[in-house]
Amino acid sequence: MAYVDQAFSLTDEDDLVDGEMWGRPRGPPVKEIAFAAALLAFGALGVVAGLVMAAHQVGGDRSHGIFFTVLGVVMFIPGFYYTRIAYYAYKGYQGFSFANIPPI
Repeated sequence: MAYVDQAFSLTDEDDLVDGEMWGRPRGPPVKEIAFAAALLAFGALGVVAGLVMAAHQVGGDRSHGIFFTVLGVVMFIPGFYYTRIAYYAYKGYQGFSFANIPPI
């Protein structure tokens, strides 16, 4: 007789995650889209503020402005990427869906 580990057995209960079925559409992920939009907005603000700080030497020297610019770019890139996916999924473009946005 073969040993069967019941902790890793596949049953009908494995289809449920937080009380929902896997195959059921979950709708637009509001928290993730809001987070992506915040990254986009604060990233753009960081880039603009960093460029102004670097050009006018606000806050000490030019390195503070460069730091804010780099930080803004690091925030802007994923914010733009996931906001674009959410927009295209909302508009119904082929190949884009809300399932492509990872949960937080």
